[in-house]
Amino acid sequence: MASKHPFLSRGVKRLQFNNFPIRYKLIALLLLISIVPSIGLSLLTGMTVERIVEKQVTDNTLQLIGQVNKTLDNYAANMQNISYLISSNPDMKDFIYETAPSAGENNDYDVKEFLRSLTTLYPEVAGILVVNSSGEYMSNELYAGASQNLTKEAWYQEAVANQGIFKILGHPSDRQIKSYVQYNNDEVVSVVRAIIDPDTQKVKGVVLMDLKLLVIAEATKDARLGKTGYLMVIDEKGENIYSPAKKLIEHFPLQWVSKGESGTFIKQVNGSKTQFIYRKSPFTNWITVGVFPTDEAVFEIREINFYVICFVFFVCLFGVTASYYLSNSMSRPIGQLMSFMQKAESGDLTVRYSEDRRDELGMLGRSFNHMLAQINKLISLTEKQERQKREAELRSLQEHIKPHFLYNTLDTINWMARKHGAEDVADLVGSLSRLFRIGLNQGRDNIPLSEEIEHIHSYLKIQKARYKDKLNYTLDVDEHLHQASMPKLVLQPIVENAIYHGIKERRGPGHILIEAKEWMGNLRIRVIDDGKGMPKEKLAELQRNLAAPESGTNLGYGMRNTQTRIKYTCGEPYGLSIESEEGKGTTVAILLPLIGEVK
Repeated sequence: MASKHPFLSRGVKRLQFNNFPIRYKLIALLLLISIVPSIGLSLLTGMTVERIVEKQVTDNTLQLIGQVNKTLDNYAANMQNISYLISSNPDMKDFIYETAPSAGENNDYDVKEFLRSLTTLYPEVAGILVVNSSGEYMSNELYAGASQNLTKEAWYQEAVANQGIFKILGHPSDRQIKSYVQYNNDEVVSVVRAIIDPDTQKVKGVVLMDLKLLVIAEATKDARLGKTGYLMVIDEKGENIYSPAKKLIEHFPLQWVSKGESGTFIKQVNGSKTQFIYRKSPFTNWITVGVFPTDEAVFEIREINFYVICFVFFVCLFGVTASYYLSNSMSRPIGQLMSFMQKAESGDLTVRYSEDRRDELGMLGRSFNHMLAQINKLISLTEKQERQKREAELRSLQEHIKPHFLYNTLDTINWMARKHGAEDVADLVGSLSRLFRIGLNQGRDNIPLSEEIEHIHSYLKIQKARYKDKLNYTLDVDEHLHQASMPKLVLQPIVENAIYHGIKERRGPGHILIEAKEWMGNLRIRVIDDGKGMPKEKLAELQRNLAAPESGTNLGYGMRNTQTRIKYTCGEPYGLSIESEEGKGTTVAILLPLIGEVK
């Protein structure tokens, strides 16, 4: 019979497996998810840990080299800045351009004091020497023989050939200059820069400076790579700038470095594999190289593999011994939770899980209790919110009585003023009435552009009554944009700033132009005044506040609030932008989406 019904036989076997108790299924599952993944993890880890460790070593070393290069670049940049300070100092310019007075003792003293102040401010500088085109020199720590013409020196000629561009020469050699501190040639790095006459483009002199190798050593000596690895620095010619006393390689061949800015490779050095990781500095053209034996990385990989194998062994052992206990402890509360959920599904929200367990099933039971409590709480909260909503609607209806009373009162004052012939008072009261009417606007957040323009027109009429001929204004609005929708009360704080910080602060009458145009499918409103304007520093701070209105300072408080409201209502890229020039005026642009009826 079995051979005649194979599909029926397989269906019976599948049904029997589904009927197994849940604890047996859990035992099989726990063994499967503990042993099989553990074995797979050990194999995968053995295959990938070497690659990951090598990548991490390379990335960390490159990051360390980048930090060292940044420090060395800072020192080189300081030397370059010192050369600019020297060429711009008035006393130094007199000496370099040979325009100093004949009685030059005081001038020489001032120049040397200036050079001493630079070496005091920049302690990494070992000495500074300034030579003019006649061969005369000034220095604080360096000196040359009396008969020595420094313009014939190789370093002087290199500076002249570089045409005013800062150049790092490396360790000094074959130069006829000595130091009072008696620095050896391998203890300093020389840099030069020619001083060019901007009118004639001729070299008027050269600044020579020595950088202490000690600062380079301090930047690199603390950067350790493994147990015996280290960093070394070579220049663009392949000569050593710095290397530690104990080193794996005496000379680093420049041909090992490729044309790229950074790289890594392995070479056989003294019978052992050595890894090199390098990065070039675009400012100094120096190459910082990390050197360390590959055996140190292999040792770390073996150590990691050992810990992984131990971990896998204990996981398998624990999975086998604990699977039976865990299956029994999990199956019983699951059945209990199922019965509670069936009662809650039928509408009984008073049931609660009562066992005091600290595992995930206990947390699930407490979450089940918390869920039922939250459902009861939300039901009560919904009822409370409905009552509050009805109360808020009643209060809102009561509050609308106040604006109507204000409108009626202002209309009465307007009528009485016109009756007594006070037309200016009547116009001012009418403008104030329209200002309040559009500002309150029955609680609406968006209004047509025409109402916003009417609102700002009323505001300007009120300010015009105060400032008289001091304030003039023009409204330029395209007619087809009158019904475009926009957030209300956007223009008032901007126009207020234009009056109080622009027009009011300038001499004589001022003018404000408010224009609304369609721009690239959007609505752009610009407020342009010819007032006082603002300095660049204040403008930059205000622009930063508008870029991040939530974290800005109190500067431009009203504009920041308007920016926040536009960003919240319209999103990116809409909002305010500001441009200003001191003494010429300010322009504030408001970019809004073009929404509504546009004819």
